[in-house]
Amino acid sequence: MPQLNPLDWGPQLIWLLITFGILYLLMVHVALPRIGSVIEARAARIAKNLAQADKFRHETEEAIAAYEQALAEAKQKAHAIIEAGRAKLKAETAAERAKLDAELAKRGAEAEARITAAKTSAMREVNSVAADVAADIVRQLIGIAPSRPEIEKAVETARKD
Repeated sequence: MPQLNPLDWGPQLIWLLITFGILYLLMVHVALPRIGSVIEARAARIAKNLAQADKFRHETEEAIAAYEQALAEAKQKAHAIIEAGRAKLKAETAAERAKLDAELAKRGAEAEARITAAKTSAMREVNSVAADVAADIVRQLIGIAPSRPEIEKAVETARKD
C-alpha cells in the first residue's frame, strides 16, 4: 500500500493541501455566497411575509372594531326605534283609553238618567198603585170605597212618614 509508505507522504500532504485549498477557495468564493444569497432571500421573504401577516392582522383587528362599532350603533338604533314605537303605542293606547273612558262615562250618565227617569216614573206609578190597593183594602174591610183624592192624600202622607 503506497499510502502507508513514509516516502510517499510528502507529495500526498502537498496534494492534500492543494486539494483542500482549492476546495476551500471554491467553497468560500462560489458555494457559500450562493448559499448565503439563498438564505438571505429566504430570510427577506420570511420577513416580508411576517410584515404582510402583521398588516393583515392589523387590518382584521380594525375590521373587527368597525364591525363591533356598527353592531353597537345598530343595537342603539334598534333600541331607539323600539322605544319610539313603545311610546307611540302607549300614546295611542292612552288616547284610545281616554276615548273609551269618555264613552263609558257618557253611557253611564245616560244610563243613570234613564234609571232616574224610570225610578221617578215608577214612584209616580207607585202612588197610583198604592192608592188603588188602599182603596181595595178599605172597600173590603169596611165595604165603602173612599174618594180618590182622600186616598191619594193618605198615600202621600204615609210616604212622607
